Amino acid sequence: MKIGVLALQGAFATHARVLRALGAEAREVRVPDDLDGIDGLVIPGGESTTMSLLLDTSGLRQPVAESLEDGLPALGTCAGMILLASKVLDGRDDQRSFGVLDVDVRRNAFGRQIDSFESDLEVRGVDGGPFHAVFIRAPVVERAGAGVEVLAVVDDKPVLVRRGPLLAAAFHPELSQDDRIHRLFLEGV
Repeated sequence: MKIGVLALQGAFATHARVLRALGAEAREVRVPDDLDGIDGLVIPGGESTTMSLLLDTSGLRQPVAESLEDGLPALGTCAGMILLASKVLDGRDDQRSFGVLDVDVRRNAFGRQIDSFESDLEVRGVDGGPFHAVFIRAPVVERAGAGVEVLAVVDDKPVLVRRGPLLAAAFHPELSQDDRIHRLFLEGV
């Protein structure tokens, strides 16, 4: 299985290490040709506005958008969740998302960098006890559309959602020592 990891910003190398440890071939995606032959895509955390701009300057926006619209499985974490969302409630005017996941998200919903936190989450469909999640300037889902399954919440706010081959986390699963969220993604590829 070949999984692309968008390598424009964020902890893409850490995602790639987790995927390789699970037996997948991880390919860093920096230019459109890097998308050729991949079975899934990880869109990591970072700064969502900057990532949006880098998608344009790298020439990746349109090819990634077309791949996602054609059903390419994707895991979006933190800023990746924002980029998959159909609506960003507090986004900047120059920020564009792919709009493939029917959710409305709010950026930095838990506060600024100083308000980052960790939490043990009960995750629907994942055995083995709570998942220790790292939230850094994390978004939250304010509205989940029809067919979007909420898998985990913090303070009654959705922080892990899935619809078909799309999985989006408000947290950074690559920063924990637990590979179960990546496993869940790979099961859907």
